[in-house]
Amino acid sequence: MAALRKRTRAPTPVRSKLDEGFGSESEEEEQDYSDVCCEKCGSGQHSAELLLCDKCDLGFHIFCLRPVLVAVPKGQWFCPSCSNQKNLTSMKLIQMIMHFCCNVTFGYHAVMGLRIEDFPLVQTKIINFFRIQRCSQSSEKLSPESKKRRKRTSGLVVSKKRRRLLPFTPTEDPMRRLEQMASLATALTATGTEFSNELTYVAGMAPRSANCAALERDGMQILPKDDAEMLNLCKNMMEQGEWPPLMVVFDPQEGFTVEADRNIRDLTIITEYVGDVDYLRNREHDDGDSMMTLLTASNPSKSLVICPDKHSNVARFINGINNHAPGGKKKQNVKCVRFNVNGECRVLLIASRDIRKGERLYYDYNGYENEYPTEHFV
Repeated sequence: MAALRKRTRAPTPVRSKLDEGFGSESEEEEQDYSDVCCEKCGSGQHSAELLLCDKCDLGFHIFCLRPVLVAVPKGQWFCPSCSNQKNLTSMKLIQMIMHFCCNVTFGYHAVMGLRIEDFPLVQTKIINFFRIQRCSQSSEKLSPESKKRRKRTSGLVVSKKRRRLLPFTPTEDPMRRLEQMASLATALTATGTEFSNELTYVAGMAPRSANCAALERDGMQILPKDDAEMLNLCKNMMEQGEWPPLMVVFDPQEGFTVEADRNIRDLTIITEYVGDVDYLRNREHDDGDSMMTLLTASNPSKSLVICPDKHSNVARFINGINNHAPGGKKKQNVKCVRFNVNGECRVLLIASRDIRKGERLYYDYNGYENEYPTEHFV
């Protein structure tokens, strides 16, 4: 219990009268710290998220620290005052990731040379980071007819031909949405990635004119009009700060990964896979582990990939399944689908079944080529 006490102050257990007088030394040691409060906010609440410094035993909420910690860290932890370095908490996260990268080969997030900068859980900072539009209303005004149409398309519609895609449902609590955005901002900052929610075209790489769905070797399915409206609705909601109910967390084995922060229905649009668009021929010897196929052309020189190492969104942190493990396929709850959207190739991540709150998101990296090595995935 002593080790646990130093990681986080556990809630005081309920004891009966028969238990009085029979407390162990470890219980007495816990009681010595039962009145610890956070040095930042002064509150002793949220005890499960209250860290105690391994040197001075002062308390700090993980969400009061800057940068915010997404989870209670393993091993020793020291508060900023007891550290010889200004950003020890940031460096501690870097050390965890770098130690993991040097000793374990894991899929999707081989993070190297990280530098984490302070990211405060402040609304204005988060709004600026994600370039959220400032307006008096959180969503556009809809005509009565638009509301009827939106209500019809927001449900799960089953027809003889197909099932329509659904927009994500944001978390109602604005503070919780800020925490969700802060978790993504922390992960992007840690990996040196700039936030983008669109495909980016950079000088020296493939131009936008190269993204032509008509060049797809075996043809590409066209995103239906209703589904395109749902995709645009999701984009507009994010621009207004209505965020997908996703939380980015750090796992010692998987690295950064994504969890559902509320129940997500089957066929819900999770996000679009975005990043810098480049020719595959320029990336054949690239050691990046996050490239996504965008276009497989009949002429290989015109094939395109998405490279999310410089610009990306939450899609970069959704992990893949192990295609060689017996239970790998059972973990999959997201599917990756390429669409022709107004003549351009786009990649969407869509819920392939109902996803429960707290469940981690996984999809099959080998949905098309069956070439990505996944034997080492967890």
